Amino acid sequence: MNAKVEQSANLSSADVGKLLLAAALVVGGFFGFYYFSGQWISALRGLLLLASVVLAVAVVWTTRPGRNFRAYVGESQFELRKVVWPTRDETLRTTAVIIVVVIIISIVLGIIDLILKWVVMDWLLKLGN
Repeated sequence: MNAKVEQSANLSSADVGKLLLAAALVVGGFFGFYYFSGQWISALRGLLLLASVVLAVAVVWTTRPGRNFRAYVGESQFELRKVVWPTRDETLRTTAVIIVVVIIISIVLGIIDLILKWVVMDWLLKLGN
């Protein structure tokens, strides 16, 4: 469990301005990509779009939500180092057990379906005749 105290969700005006700037950069990149479709080659327009997205990510990275996201990713990587991953043999054995169980359940459900079909179609519907 994380012992850190949650911070309030209120954004500062500087963060709001930065997020709006990042959104404007992305929108501007898409606008430039389509606006210059007749004059510029596709590779250059793609670079313009990529540059605008990279700049937008760099701007977002400096906001409090960006810092919180970086902290979250860092903590997630730390937690992933603690995971005990199964060995190849354990994985193969578990997969084999799951396949066998699925086959058995499929057979049981098929038998139940056949019994219900026989009861409804061949027995109940012929009672009315």
